[in-house]
Amino acid sequence: MSGKPKLHYTNGRGKMESIRWLLAAAGVEFEEEFIETKEDLEKLRNDGVLMFQQVPMVEIDGMKMVQTRAILSYIAAKYNLYGKDLKERAWIDMYVEGTTDLMGMIMYLPFQPADTKEKNLALIIERATTRYFPVYEKALKDHGHDYLVGNKLSWADIHLLEAILMAEECKPDILSAFPLLQAFKGRTSNIPTIKKFLQPGSQRKPPTDEKFVAIVRKIFNI
Repeated sequence: MSGKPKLHYTNGRGKMESIRWLLAAAGVEFEEEFIETKEDLEKLRNDGVLMFQQVPMVEIDGMKMVQTRAILSYIAAKYNLYGKDLKERAWIDMYVEGTTDLMGMIMYLPFQPADTKEKNLALIIERATTRYFPVYEKALKDHGHDYLVGNKLSWADIHLLEAILMAEECKPDILSAFPLLQAFKGRTSNIPTIKKFLQPGSQRKPPTDEKFVAIVRKIFNI
C-alpha cells in the first residue's frame, strides 16, 4: 500500500474534480482508479465498498470515504485548509456552498438537451455575474485581504478559483466587472501547488465533451 489517497471515479471532472483540486492544492499526491465500464461500477457496488452505492469514493487513512462534501471536509481539515475555529469554518462552508451551486450548474450543462443548452448557459452567466461573483468581490473588498477567510489560504479559495476557471470556459471575459476577483485569480493560480496542477500533464481533467457524456450515460445508465 503506497499510502497515497486512491480516487475511484470516471476519467473526467464530475464531482471528483473538486477533490482532485483540494488534494493537489494541499500538495498531496494521489492515485486514480478509473471506472470505465458499467461492470467496473458494479464490482465496486458488489464488493460493498460504496456506502450508498455511489461514487466518488476515496480511499484515505484506512477509510473508504463516500459523499463529496464529507470527503472534501475531511481533506480540508486534515491539511489545515478549514479555518482556525468554528466561525471561520462557517464562513468557509458558506462560500463553498455558493461555488458548489454555481459549479453544479456548469457541470450538468453538457448533459442537458441541445435545445435548452443556450438558455441554460445564459442562466449560468447571469447567476455567476449577479448572484455569486459579487459576493466574493465584496468579501475581498470589505476585508482587504488576499484570501476569503482569515487572510490564509483555505478550501474556500481553492473552490472559488476552480469555479472561476469553469465559468471562464463558459464566457472568457466573465470576470470583466470584478477586478478583485481577477487579481485573486492571478494570486491563487501562482501558488506553487496550484500552479503545478494547472500545468498540462497534471491530473486535472479537461472540460466535459460529448464523448465523455456518452461514456458517463453508459456507465451510470442515464
